Amino acid sequence: MKTQADKQENTQMKSQHLTVLPDDKLSFGKSAILGLQHVLAMDVYVVPFLIAMLIGLQPNQSSALIQSTFIAAGLATIVQTYFCMKLPMAQGPSYVPLGAIISIYATSGGGELGWSSVLGASLIGAILVIILGYTGIFNKIVKSFIPPIVGGTIIFIVGLSLLPVAIRDNIYGATDATINQNVLLALISGAVLILFVILGSLLGNKGSLFRTTSVMIALIVGCITANFMGVLDFSAIGNAKWFSMPRVPFKDFGFSFDFSAIITMVIIYLVLLAETTGTWFAISNVIDKPLTDKNINRGVIGEGISCLIASLLGSTPVTGYSTNAGIISITGVASRRVFLAVGGWFVIFGCSSKLAALISSIPTAVIGGVFAIVCGIISINGIQVMKNETIGEKQMYIIAIPMIITLALVLIPKDFLYTLPTFAQYLLGSPLLAASMAAIVLNKILPSAK
Repeated sequence: MKTQADKQENTQMKSQHLTVLPDDKLSFGKSAILGLQHVLAMDVYVVPFLIAMLIGLQPNQSSALIQSTFIAAGLATIVQTYFCMKLPMAQGPSYVPLGAIISIYATSGGGELGWSSVLGASLIGAILVIILGYTGIFNKIVKSFIPPIVGGTIIFIVGLSLLPVAIRDNIYGATDATINQNVLLALISGAVLILFVILGSLLGNKGSLFRTTSVMIALIVGCITANFMGVLDFSAIGNAKWFSMPRVPFKDFGFSFDFSAIITMVIIYLVLLAETTGTWFAISNVIDKPLTDKNINRGVIGEGISCLIASLLGSTPVTGYSTNAGIISITGVASRRVFLAVGGWFVIFGCSSKLAALISSIPTAVIGGVFAIVCGIISINGIQVMKNETIGEKQMYIIAIPMIITLALVLIPKDFLYTLPTFAQYLLGSPLLAASMAAIVLNKILPSAK
């Protein structure tokens, strides 16, 4: 039974940070609309597209992989949000295993055999992750090695590592239009987002609609602007089918088990867990709900189950997306019902090539304008975690060195990276992992001030 003081504290927390708390119940319609803006802001289709391009899949194979990835992301989101970690988070394909997947595929002979080796290694790795969560081993690692100064640093570098991607790749490097048009589209979508967040704040309760739908409105205005510029291309939507069956395991694809491939993928899963911990901290900070031992153990189990589902669907490992923590912070909506809707949307998009094509048709620069602001918000959340910490000489190095490593690895020339040993490529290919490890090691080896 909650006391009056508890109720007042919850109300105060809600007014200061969130308009809708994680366990608040929203209507089906509201949940669907608010969930859709999370889906539209996530670049879930990019990872399968890159894999298809790098290993040379045929068009029908590429479509099938993208379709499987959407369904896997949807089911994984529902698993983590409602059954395992029970925090508002969205799951999607991880960039971390890209190098390992391509390497396993090539060394296993390519084709169906190469892909079955990737899926077999992913399957075994996912089972081991579930065991790590069930035994509580990973939780003990987190408690020992990630105090607030390290956790805050990891959240900070999550946003920092994504920011160059948002600006360099999604805006300057987008091929949808000229660089001038891309910059203009990003500025317009970003400005609309900020405008509607400000309107929501100024109007109080009356303006909650502006704030909660600010991301979607920014994307819509960005698409309308792109249409006026003549750079919005919906041709792929017309050619796509409304409904298409997902691939079925053992019928459309199989599993093979190679020892070296399994060892490689197990290492990748450990990297994935280290990386996704930053996302968990970011979300817990945004919703003002500290991670408990139960949360972390169930989160690891959920991560394993999610990756198991992905491999059984013929897709690649999934992980929590930190983008959504930024969107929660901007909109003030943290209801788990919204993320149940996110999972539902992903499954629907995965069963409809036409709807999946709609998402992939949003100009990259429009997403980049929103994404850049989201990245900044994530980094600020990391600073908030550290605000009560005494920043002495040791703490300055714990923050500064990972920051430098993050930017150095984000900007590292790919030609140089590929000349390094395979294990070094795995480690340095993920700026967040390398920087997180640096923060953890520095916290342990640097002497504390007397």
